[in-house]
Amino acid sequence: MPPVADPRQAQLIGRDGHLPAVPPQARTPDALRRRFALPPLWEPEVVREKRFSDRQPADAAVLVPIVLRSEPTVLLTERTAHLSTHSGQVAFPGGKRDAGDASAQATALREAQEEVGLASSHVEVLGTLPVYVTGTAFVITPVVALVDPGARLQPNPGEVADVFEVPLAFLLDPANHERHAMVWNGVAREWFAMPYQDGARQRYIWGATAGMLRNLYRFLSA
Repeated sequence: MPPVADPRQAQLIGRDGHLPAVPPQARTPDALRRRFALPPLWEPEVVREKRFSDRQPADAAVLVPIVLRSEPTVLLTERTAHLSTHSGQVAFPGGKRDAGDASAQATALREAQEEVGLASSHVEVLGTLPVYVTGTAFVITPVVALVDPGARLQPNPGEVADVFEVPLAFLLDPANHERHAMVWNGVAREWFAMPYQDGARQRYIWGATAGMLRNLYRFLSA
């Protein structure tokens, strides 16, 4: 594989249309509550990326916000271009755990408030997915939550270039899950991508965010 700077140009090695989508009855708010309250036996598909950074491991958490519209959506952000890590990428609201954070849930809720202005009073936490370790040594706990569609957002322009929503049904259908391979920073990598056409604009969901969404798919389809 030749080195690739833009992940959109990376080699496509497969799509997963042979796998079943999570059905509508399993995507309702009550079904999601039941699944987290009584989780099945299952295994996450992606838990650790190949390391390509010498930074010390850092605990972090992200909020996976499922917005309770008539057709549920997932709230995502586009990070600003000047950030030191993962600049310009599609991401969940989240970040490093502060010393004062009592838990991963506290980190995720605090970061969502700081990044997009999402008040915790509009959030119902369902539970967590297994830890996901990025190639940049962030040890991320995904905190899955339901979000009131009436919540008012105020993105922090220092961290967030844009906020948008993607239908949950799209993200939980493996026909939309691409698998790619590339060499980046001298390391051969394979990863998921879920390109979403949002009107005239393509939202390129890939890397850690896509990996955590893939684990959510596995959890809900188990």
